[in-house]
Amino acid sequence: MHLVSWNVNGIRAIVKKGFEENIRAMKPDVFCLQETKASVEDVFEAAKLFPEYKVFANSSKARKGYSGTAIFSKEEPLNVSYDLGLDEHDQEGRVVAAEYPQFFLVTSYTPNAGEELKRLNYRQTWDVAYREYLVWLQRRKPVIACGDFNVAYQPIDLARPKENYNKSAGYTQQEIDGFGNLLNSGFVDTFRHFHPDEIKYTYWNFIFNGREKNIGWRIDHFLISQKLLPHVNEALIYNEYHGSDHCPVGLKIDIGR
Repeated sequence: MHLVSWNVNGIRAIVKKGFEENIRAMKPDVFCLQETKASVEDVFEAAKLFPEYKVFANSSKARKGYSGTAIFSKEEPLNVSYDLGLDEHDQEGRVVAAEYPQFFLVTSYTPNAGEELKRLNYRQTWDVAYREYLVWLQRRKPVIACGDFNVAYQPIDLARPKENYNKSAGYTQQEIDGFGNLLNSGFVDTFRHFHPDEIKYTYWNFIFNGREKNIGWRIDHFLISQKLLPHVNEALIYNEYHGSDHCPVGLKIDIGR
């Protein structure tokens, strides 16, 4: 199976920027989107470009045109669920989970700690709840968790670690610890596992022409339950694809149906 995850920074915007061609070039069996910034109906409208995929979308209840996640799957999942089941965390359409015979696939858009880290306390409560949710799923069958985790875990994962440490959203010790707790709960950061020394980013700030200068962050991840690691063939960052301030990330895995 070839799985792809992409923070599209607005699905209605990216469909005008070669999105269909890029998805067809990657040929995923499943692709997951974050920050669709659209209603469920708008996602279904965009999904008409991909009639071979079943579509499952979640949107923000609190603010229109904000957040939002979706899973596009060629194979019909056994079951699909939305959100974490906690009202505090379920207002912004940040989670979709699809159950397949051999694993759960969860896509999520982790809350950003925000300007001046104003939302850092909320982000910490999210990290705890999200980890508990994945651990709960993992008790039933292995988990593949993908999406924009809004954290660079190690200095190698961002271009300017010293300047950003404990000053910028996505690289505070609290966020690093939250991601570390996920890894300590039986999950593997697939790209870093297979590419321990490779410098490659998944997000660049448009305002500072970050992509042109390659001043970026690796904050989009595929995490898997340790049990699945022997089945993984490749963990990829597709930074040749444009259309968003993020690029897609991918996972190729051999697993029985």
